[in-house]
Amino acid sequence: MAVSSICQLSSLESTALQSIARSEKLVVRRTGRWKSPQAAVVADFHLPMRSLEVKNRTSVDDIKGLRLITAIKTPYLPDGRFDLEAYDSLMHMQILNGAEGVIVGGTTGEGHLMSWDEHIMLIGHTVNCFGSSVKVIGNTGSNSTREAIHASEQGFAVGMHAALHINPYYGKTSMQGMVAHFESVLSMGPTIIYNVPSRTGQDIPPSVIHTVSQNPNMAGVKECMGNDRIKDYVDKGITIWSGNDDECHDSRWAYGATGVISVTSNLVPGLMHEMMFRGKSPSLNSKLMPLIKWLFREPNPIGLNTALAQLGVIRPVFRLPYVPLPLAKRLEFVHIVEELGRENFVGDKDVKVLDDHDFTLVGRY
Repeated sequence: MAVSSICQLSSLESTALQSIARSEKLVVRRTGRWKSPQAAVVADFHLPMRSLEVKNRTSVDDIKGLRLITAIKTPYLPDGRFDLEAYDSLMHMQILNGAEGVIVGGTTGEGHLMSWDEHIMLIGHTVNCFGSSVKVIGNTGSNSTREAIHASEQGFAVGMHAALHINPYYGKTSMQGMVAHFESVLSMGPTIIYNVPSRTGQDIPPSVIHTVSQNPNMAGVKECMGNDRIKDYVDKGITIWSGNDDECHDSRWAYGATGVISVTSNLVPGLMHEMMFRGKSPSLNSKLMPLIKWLFREPNPIGLNTALAQLGVIRPVFRLPYVPLPLAKRLEFVHIVEELGRENFVGDKDVKVLDDHDFTLVGRY
């Protein structure tokens, strides 16, 4: 019994000593500086689903040289499905009038109203029909890095030449998170980063762009924060496209932007080509300004959808939540067309004022 009691006491003492030791360690940990676990910053080992056959169709330098890129509109049938016949016609007009690239499924193309199946199908269709004549840049961006990677893999697999990526919107993230997001998607292939704080709610600061610009797949930036920002990037050797049609003339000829990613070129691709290719033309810029201002009085693509419908280029079908501009603005557009000259606009039908009952608004599609 005595031996047993001694052993039991030793066991209790050992447990007590271990408890004291743990407490001392805990005190040290609590008073020391906390460090992030290393596992939290280990780079993702995911391998991109690349194909050399697809990748060899273009290079980052091919994308960097594009001067006029149209953010192409997506037309609809009365039931809300894609009107590919009207889409193909609009694409032909862009190519014939000098557009060098198109953004498929961007804000203007209402990619945010598409399922990913629709999105990838339209990218694939555009590559299949027009990929030898124009560079196809698929908007495969998302506020979810997982979705952005998956969509980009699929987009490159169906042949797109480059991807367009925004920073994570609504939920946003930290600067480190933004860099990690872009580095993840840049591994897929040639990429244009799109900075539009008015839509995402968060600016992509120069520090982030300078960091990710070291990636060999970084083609450049579509920048909407003005010409001073553009000049800063250009001075550091970063390729920039103006994201603002009302600033793009000066962006190109005074601040060094390579060109523009344009909404207005859906309507007047020839005039936008002239402005990007033929040197400074303040008179042409002034001539286009009433149209540009009209287009953006309501959030894009409301004005563009209304205009193309009145030109007879697309059916007057809107996927909600977009609705056409009111009658007074539709009348104003007719006057703008007459002032600029109908021959400068896409399509061959007379421009007309549509009544409210001419439009179809689709909530389920």
